[in-house]
Amino acid sequence: MDEPTETHASDAREDERGRLQAALEEKSREVESLRDRYLRAVADLENYRKRAQREREELIRAAEEGLLYELLAVLDNFERALGAPRDSQHFDGFVSGVELIHQQLLKVLEKSGVVPFSSVGQPFDPERHEAVMRVETREAEGNTVLEEMRRGYVRNGRVLRPAQVTVAVSTAELPADGDRAVEDS
Repeated sequence: MDEPTETHASDAREDERGRLQAALEEKSREVESLRDRYLRAVADLENYRKRAQREREELIRAAEEGLLYELLAVLDNFERALGAPRDSQHFDGFVSGVELIHQQLLKVLEKSGVVPFSSVGQPFDPERHEAVMRVETREAEGNTVLEEMRRGYVRNGRVLRPAQVTVAVSTAELPADGDRAVEDS
């Protein structure tokens, strides 16, 4: 009677082995499916990154081209002004034309968010000003901007270019040796 029990145990092991083999094959297919989905997701993400980069570059290029197109109109007006007669009779008209071109250029910059800021009479601010010279004076408080050598500009609240300025020095800030000369920063 040992034989039927042995055959029965052998059949049970075969059934168990078959079930395990089927489960292993199912899990292998599942892993392969997940791997395939993962690779597709990675590829989709990479394609999205490339597409987003291309779109960003196209937007920047379009914005630059729009600005450049407007600047070309300003350049055209400068060329017309430079081609104007150079006699003294037309000088006032020439100056008026250059002033109009200046206003046109400021409007183009303003469309891009670039605006000049005023410095004269303001306290010196190293974030907005670049001190080119310091001058002793009794007419202004120390550390006050006296003169702008180059205008400063901001774009959307951030300093695009600081103003180059002359800054007042109070007599109390001068060296004790009595030197009252203008000093460079």
